Amino acid sequence: MKRLIAICLTLALFSSCSTDEGSSYHYEILPVDSVDIPDEFEMGETYPITIHYSRPSTCYGFSEFYYSKHNNERTVAPVDIVLESNNCETPENEMAEATFDFLVTGNGSYIFKFWQGKDEDGESQYLTIEVPVVETSAL
Repeated sequence: MKRLIAICLTLALFSSCSTDEGSSYHYEILPVDSVDIPDEFEMGETYPITIHYSRPSTCYGFSEFYYSKHNNERTVAPVDIVLESNNCETPENEMAEATFDFLVTGNGSYIFKFWQGKDEDGESQYLTIEVPVVETSAL
């Protein structure tokens, strides 16, 4: 939670940056709608994890993931770059997806917390998914 706040503040500091062409932009962490993630992992294997999220306008584009780890817990959210332009359009359904590869290096289970925004009290909400690490089957 503290890291999420820290990255929000860091991104806010860059909100007044501009590119060489004079276009202004800022970064924004967006809430996750859904996730494609395996039901289980095998030690030493790498798995793609795809998140689906909504973009508020056509001026949003994926930049990177907010990714924090603590023991076997991972907190993840997409970070979009937002062009500050008058030419942005607000589509009815601007869904986006982004994928990262996850290398399984520990046993037990991994707990993924995908940020889904804040509730009416300002508390962060998460889609929490636990994925067990199973032993590899010998041939």
